[in-house]
Amino acid sequence: MAGENPAFFLIEKEAVLYYNRGMEKSYILGIGAANVDVNGKSRKPLIMKDSNPGIMNVSVGGVTRNVLENVSRLGLPCKLVSAIGGDLYGKLILQQCEVCGIDTSHALMVNDDVSSTYMAILNDDGDMALAVSDMHVINALNVEEIKKRDELIEKAELVTFDPCLAEETIAYLTAHYGHKKLFCDPVSSAYALRLRPYLSHIHTLKPNRMELAILAEHTTETDEDLLKACQIVIDKGVRRLFVSLGKEGTFYYDAEGNQTRASLKPVDHVVSASGAGDSFMAGVIYSTVHEFDIPTTLKYALASGSIALMAKGANNPELSVNKIREIIERG
Repeated sequence: MAGENPAFFLIEKEAVLYYNRGMEKSYILGIGAANVDVNGKSRKPLIMKDSNPGIMNVSVGGVTRNVLENVSRLGLPCKLVSAIGGDLYGKLILQQCEVCGIDTSHALMVNDDVSSTYMAILNDDGDMALAVSDMHVINALNVEEIKKRDELIEKAELVTFDPCLAEETIAYLTAHYGHKKLFCDPVSSAYALRLRPYLSHIHTLKPNRMELAILAEHTTETDEDLLKACQIVIDKGVRRLFVSLGKEGTFYYDAEGNQTRASLKPVDHVVSASGAGDSFMAGVIYSTVHEFDIPTTLKYALASGSIALMAKGANNPELSVNKIREIIERG
């Protein structure tokens, strides 16, 4: 049992200290996308340019919103700043956020526009083969809208954002709130390129190999290349890197020179990999708030990510701190 494990006893003690500091009055703030996700998973290996029998699923997503949903399930209060259309999808986003405990009172409602939509095609093994997104509504969340939420941002314990924001919004956000702990997942190669000028203001990044290569402007094919690319990005000002290596786990590197690889036992049956990175980030945030050490942080993040793999949508409603601990205990 967790209570009999000294490591978990320490975790529980830190959690008590966290709440005794009065931090329960603070919150995690997310600035970025809130989408409706349409996922189609093929029953057999995909045949391109053909109709593939499969399973369809519609759920609420968006990188920032997904991270907050998972953070909320881990017991941390959170608030969302996003741009949401006045359509049926917008109502669905707001309803799901309310169900998950995400405060949307500071979101920008764009009643005459459509909400962000993300459509993904998954292969029979659950890996994404192709995706299309329409996220133009997020451009309404411009610098002036960010300025209106200055007090909200300043009072947040940490801020997670995704680079789908307009570049001028990212520039303002990173320049004016770099003193906060800014967390970001580059999400894609194109968005990694958009992030590159602002690395000096970002505390924690979670790229994959390809995104890291773009951020560092250096290949990441070999272990030596990977290490060098991490050094380059850290030298640009990032404090912590959690590099996703897919089935190989995660490579961690930070500004203090700490580096380590970590992985957990693979999930027996992957239902969908679409939300694993967002759930991983939620585990990182939870661990950061509770001031866990590096090994514990990696275990929590990897376990959180693996739980997402077991769900049809981008988020697994079974995610909880207890579920994470069960997975860690099983190794």
